[in-house]
Amino acid sequence: MTWTEWFIFLLILQIIHGLGTWKLYVKAGRQAWEAFVPVYNAVVLMKIVSRPWWWVILMFLPIVNLIMIPAAWVETARAFGKDSKLDTLICIVTLGFYLYYLNYVEDVTYIENRQLKPKTSTGEWITSILFAIVAATIVHTYFFQPFVIPSSSLEKSLLVGDFLIVSKIHYGARGPMTTVAAPMVHDTIPKLGIKSYLFDDNFEERETSWKNKLQLPYFRLPGFENVERNDIVVFNQPADTLLDMNDFNPDRNYYKPIDKKTNLVKRCVGVPGDTLEIRDGYVFINGKQNVLPPRSHLQFSYKLTLKKPISTVGEERMFYNMLDKVDIDDGFRVNPDGTFLIYAASDEAVNKLRVQPNVASVDREVQEEGVSGNVFPRDAYHNDWNTDHFGPIWIPKAGATVQLDSENIALYKRAIGEYEGNNVVTRGDEIYINDKLANSYTFKQDYYWMMGDNRNNSIDSRYWGFVPYNHIFGKPVFIWMSIDGINNGIKNWSFRWDRIFTTVSGSGKRTSYFIPFLVVVLGIYGFNKWRKKKKASAS
Repeated sequence: MTWTEWFIFLLILQIIHGLGTWKLYVKAGRQAWEAFVPVYNAVVLMKIVSRPWWWVILMFLPIVNLIMIPAAWVETARAFGKDSKLDTLICIVTLGFYLYYLNYVEDVTYIENRQLKPKTSTGEWITSILFAIVAATIVHTYFFQPFVIPSSSLEKSLLVGDFLIVSKIHYGARGPMTTVAAPMVHDTIPKLGIKSYLFDDNFEERETSWKNKLQLPYFRLPGFENVERNDIVVFNQPADTLLDMNDFNPDRNYYKPIDKKTNLVKRCVGVPGDTLEIRDGYVFINGKQNVLPPRSHLQFSYKLTLKKPISTVGEERMFYNMLDKVDIDDGFRVNPDGTFLIYAASDEAVNKLRVQPNVASVDREVQEEGVSGNVFPRDAYHNDWNTDHFGPIWIPKAGATVQLDSENIALYKRAIGEYEGNNVVTRGDEIYINDKLANSYTFKQDYYWMMGDNRNNSIDSRYWGFVPYNHIFGKPVFIWMSIDGINNGIKNWSFRWDRIFTTVSGSGKRTSYFIPFLVVVLGIYGFNKWRKKKKASAS
């Protein structure tokens, strides 16, 4: 839905509200017309039901309003003496139309100074839970969101099992687009395996389902910094075809709302306006090799050849100890020729590995230049690109114009079409945008290039292309928990104490603030106990 369509929709809701409550407003000592004025009617209603004015704000926040609007229905009925469990149930089941019955049929009386506290402990418990969910949803949506590292694409920089706090205020909080959804749940409800939101993802065109009509247009609150080169960023995967992390197929594209696409975390190596190229696996920006921050650890795959083949259990144990000693823990496989493919190793690990007694050679695995690698954009003009030799490619910038032709249209077709809402068709060497012949295009938003530090084990922009700005939702700032073996069952968990309560970015050695945090918490706890004890003795 567009903003205009939402405005009309909200006006209709105001009329429905006014028709169903105007007599109740009058019985509460207000004027009938006050029930029909948008926003103002909600402020007046809060006075009638003896609730604070800020409830009005919560009633207009997406997702949160799924709790607050039914609460307003129930509170309205209670303000007129209908406070039984049956009244509450009817009010919710009828989507608030129970108020029409109270307005036109039953002769109810307004209770001006009613008791707001729930009559039972169960009611008090339910109220507390609901408002805890509301508060957590607001924090989760507009301020900070927890995130767990699911894969090794940023291995050594961020580890599988790192529990992150992702800040949404750095780049500006993005408003939720999916209006009917379970609070604080992403694509699928855990355990149940069903969608967490009201949406039909099995249709071809975006506007053919009434469920899609309930989507809010994209909007973003102001942030206090821009996405910078080499930032670690959490974003929604643009070409989302994932049912799970092992089901990626960049050529099978089905539509999902932006805020419900798969969450990924990568490093931004290219910003709007950059010209990016990959040579021998290394990223070059505007002709210069990109230099990563001190805490980052670039990793590649290597072919390991031993001087003497492994032939006994003892030698196998020594081999594993050697890999562990040099800090290689992302796995390996045995090649048919008896060599080993080390999936991921940093320069530091490789240098240590090369001086081990039984190591003959350690050679980096690099795809040859000119060999097709099934990478973006998958067309005849760029068939010689692969993950180690890629580009050059210009990253679109908002307001910048690119000249289009048959050779580069594949690079920008998805951005112009899917991400910016145009119809792009190629007929021979001619390009049509919205049925008009075009030889250039001016981009509406910024785009970014995201890659993993674990270069040979990362599905990233090399496979799906640019990441639009509207797909970016946060910056990881803090590791509050880190568990080794997170995917191997709780019996195999091991806490990485040196990573708990550490910052994601920064210069120098990583420092844990866990002990200072415990000291502060225990200090506050002790102070409160002392204060209560002093107050009790004084009375």
